[in-house]
Amino acid sequence: MRRTVLIDAPSNLGLRPPAPGTVPGCYKLAGALREQGLLRRLGALEGGVVVPPRYDLGDWKEGDGDFNAAALAAYTGRLATRIEGHVASGDFPVVLGGDCSILLGAVLALRRLGRYGVAYLDGHGDFRHPGNAAVSGPVGAAAGEGLAQITGRGQADLTDLDGLRPYVRDEDVCVLGIRDVDEGQEELTGLGISHAPVGEIRRRGPEAVARDVLTHFQRAHLDGFWIHLDADVLDPSVMPAVDSPDPGGLLTGELLALLGPLAASPRCAGINVTIYDPDRDPEGTGAALLTDLLESVFAQP
Repeated sequence: MRRTVLIDAPSNLGLRPPAPGTVPGCYKLAGALREQGLLRRLGALEGGVVVPPRYDLGDWKEGDGDFNAAALAAYTGRLATRIEGHVASGDFPVVLGGDCSILLGAVLALRRLGRYGVAYLDGHGDFRHPGNAAVSGPVGAAAGEGLAQITGRGQADLTDLDGLRPYVRDEDVCVLGIRDVDEGQEELTGLGISHAPVGEIRRRGPEAVARDVLTHFQRAHLDGFWIHLDADVLDPSVMPAVDSPDPGGLLTGELLALLGPLAASPRCAGINVTIYDPDRDPEGTGAALLTDLLESVFAQP
């Protein structure tokens, strides 16, 4: 049985400030879930913390590309080295963010090891890139560009580290749980990037969608796949403590039914959890929900 290893990646470098003079509070995600006893409840080994650089927009302005890019590139390399070592040793990393830009560290690690896919569970397509700026708006916040960046779209200092662009091929990504009104679906379809919005997941059933994802990955002859879990895939009625709490998301039971079969696959290499913001959740109900969810899916017997 693989060892589950809990790693903290408390980076908020990829999100815009929630208000002038403040920083995004998602860097507290890891601490909030640990406070709920996640390490013990998963039966996990301690993987430590990969400490991020200071959040500092400096004199950045729109049109300058991604803010915090140099800091994010350096952090991605260090996080990738930590994750790579565990995956190569046969461990199962559970990486606690932070914002969605921590996925860059995971996919860079896996790209160093072979060809891996990503099950991208997120309420948003995160496919903003220079080629669609006229529709999606200018680039700037890497957390809103995650899917584009891992598939090689965007500035090279983030998308071509180690000369390994793309970290993940278009055909090796399955996007799950985006809102039915997500404006990027037409582009994803045209590029052959598999995606299932909430309405489709409900029509077909989350278990059936998960089985199809596993079949898709198996046919691609991958070395394995990674799970990216953004808390905003959940509906705000159950998870309001995120930066973009858009209605029409999955309910907790639906997410559990979708996530369970993916996590149970021996080809699943690990997971990262992102975007939950304890500053928006003074009672800690979101931390309890995510911890219960992870325990249900990943706890060692």
